Amino acid sequence: MTPDALVIGAGPAGLMAADRLLAAGFTVLLAEAKPSPGRKLLMAGKSGLNLTKAETAERFLSVYAEAEDWLRPMLAVFGPDQVQDWARGLGQEVFTGSSGRVFPQAMKASPLLRAWLGDLSARGLDLRTRWRWLGGTSFATPEGQQQVQPKATVLALGGASWARLGSDGAWSSVLTEKGIALVPFKPANMGFLVDWSPHMAKQFGQPLKSIALSAGTLRVRGEAVISGRGIEGGGIYAVSRALREGAALFIDLFPDRDSEALTEKIEARPKGETVVNTLKKLGLSGASLALALECARPFPAEAAARAALLKALPVPLIGPRPMDEAISTAGGIPRAALTDDLMLRQWPGVFAAGEMLDWEAPTGGYLLTACLATGRWAGDAAARFMQSRSG
Repeated sequence: MTPDALVIGAGPAGLMAADRLLAAGFTVLLAEAKPSPGRKLLMAGKSGLNLTKAETAERFLSVYAEAEDWLRPMLAVFGPDQVQDWARGLGQEVFTGSSGRVFPQAMKASPLLRAWLGDLSARGLDLRTRWRWLGGTSFATPEGQQQVQPKATVLALGGASWARLGSDGAWSSVLTEKGIALVPFKPANMGFLVDWSPHMAKQFGQPLKSIALSAGTLRVRGEAVISGRGIEGGGIYAVSRALREGAALFIDLFPDRDSEALTEKIEARPKGETVVNTLKKLGLSGASLALALECARPFPAEAAARAALLKALPVPLIGPRPMDEAISTAGGIPRAALTDDLMLRQWPGVFAAGEMLDWEAPTGGYLLTACLATGRWAGDAAARFMQSRSG
């Protein structure tokens, strides 16, 4: 087979790269190892597909930490505003929630993915599923081993989490054999293990609402969920990098009261009142009450010390959940291994995009936006590469 361009991996980055290559007038073969495309995208959209985040460019970029400068030009071309316009162009209206998060009106990924695939198919995309990359231009397929001879290739094979959805990191061995030094994978946006006492069993699956979470220099408002194995949820994911790197987790159970006001409330309680009753009268219940009883005992006698503890409740983490249970991964192809066009320096004509690259970001629209932006960037660069060769 001799398509102009080969894209490997039919997630958001790969689909966007194929989209741009088709727009440039090239024939495109998109190879996907799984029986259907966009599986991780569909999973992410089950509870409401968070497309992007409506906020200032600088605030948006800041979440990418040391990768900010690297991703800046890509996100300038295809950032939050462009993501919303793109979704609308596929007939999917969007809305912005109170937190700034942007969702499709359908609150699911399937209508968006279906419209996108229909558009790509109408423009000539050759999508091949159950095509597993063997390296180079070889694929294991239901019809036996196949060879593809493209003029340019875009790799969009994902990170190393959620292997059952297609992101297993197996591609790393192919690039290592090419002499490309990769950054080891680490879990990102993951839950953490906690050795709960038996009395916490009743709280498994229950949310912790109206809290603030701190780890190192980070402090975020958010929510979390108590699970049988530990603690997870959006608030945890927002500080997961700091926790992974060794910071302790503290939870403020009263983020809307300062320490002085909370101290006064505690001092006003009757002498001799039980700790449980005091906490209930302060407004704690359910999972928040259980967490305080789990992590704060023995409670200090002084009101100020008790308030300080409830404002910075230490949660004893054992470590992160396994990498395959993480929403995303850090690590992969470092910036130094790529040109500014995301072409592998040691593999001319081969570009990379999405979670294969060594960047990470919290959930909240940042992951998906960067995957789309890097896919677009790589697709456009691959098109220019072929145009320069044909010229």
